[in-house]
Amino acid sequence: MSQPAIDNLYNDAPGLPWVERDARDRRSRLTELLARVSREAAEGEDLEAVLRRIVDCLVERMPVAIASIVLLNEACTHFVHEVWAGELTLNVLQPADDWPVSKGAAGRCVRTGVAQLIANVDLDPDYLAGNSEVRSEYLVPIRHRGRLHGVLNIESPQSDFFTAEACEVFDAIAAQVAGTIHLARVVRELETANRKLHALSMQDGLTGIANRRQFDAALQQLWTRLVKGSVPLALLMVDADWFKALNDTAGHLHGDECLRALARLCEGQLRGEDDLVSRFGGEEFVLLLPGRDLEAAVAVGEALRQAVARQRLEHPASPIAPYVTVSIGAGATWPSEGGQPEGLLLAADRAMYAAKARGRNCVVAKFVG
Repeated sequence: MSQPAIDNLYNDAPGLPWVERDARDRRSRLTELLARVSREAAEGEDLEAVLRRIVDCLVERMPVAIASIVLLNEACTHFVHEVWAGELTLNVLQPADDWPVSKGAAGRCVRTGVAQLIANVDLDPDYLAGNSEVRSEYLVPIRHRGRLHGVLNIESPQSDFFTAEACEVFDAIAAQVAGTIHLARVVRELETANRKLHALSMQDGLTGIANRRQFDAALQQLWTRLVKGSVPLALLMVDADWFKALNDTAGHLHGDECLRALARLCEGQLRGEDDLVSRFGGEEFVLLLPGRDLEAAVAVGEALRQAVARQRLEHPASPIAPYVTVSIGAGATWPSEGGQPEGLLLAADRAMYAAKARGRNCVVAKFVG
């Protein structure tokens, strides 16, 4: 914003210095500015948008050529992001990765931890010029409870603008900005924590794969989606043979290790983006295989059965083999508007029990009509 434009906005007498304006008018404008910034800080949810409105407000309502909020990395060694407003006539913006706090007046503000008032930018060795009309600059640390987030930078084309009264208001604005940044970070951390908690609620604690809750949700979602595309959906129900006997003879720790190994072997059979393996309960696992018909599901089941056998997980109590084996039931159908996914689950479950009845360590298939 040029000097004439600033004068037209803030002064009935163009060219009148800030300190020569009516004291009540100055206080009124500064008070109104602080109130406006407070509203902006409180109303927005998106941090970038809030900071943008604040710097816009500073440039629009004060004799300010450039206003910027420069944010630091966690280690406070580099500036990593800048939100600015005003008229930048000289190229001083630096790449985020190449702006250490050892450079510029903003860096000095971080290093010292105190506000920097530059009454004459021509005499300051650290000043980085961005607008040839700028005569003075004020930089304030953006700090919340001891944590330094960045710097509020205000540059004015008037050498008399940064009075004690004005600086006090900008200190308060920096505090508002700090609170806004802190709140945004708290919200972001809470959202991250909630996502982690949600992920944990969908995960089996022992094996790390999906749990029954995630499987039920995925099955329902896939069923609804595949109805529209006339795509088949298959399930494999996998049960470790004679698992209670394994726990009784080899101990629960060995049993847990076997379950974790089985989970990894099941994961190894997944191919599609929507394929899912989950622990269904106890020693049972279920594989969700969208896009596979019954023949393809049986092929996956047989590959899994062989992979488990090759693993040679010790099973001293099995009457079938000295290692862990699995019984697998395969079910498949074409999801329809009138059908229910529970029917597919029931078919795979019955097929698994049929595999057990046939002597275990085999795959049995059942199509759902």
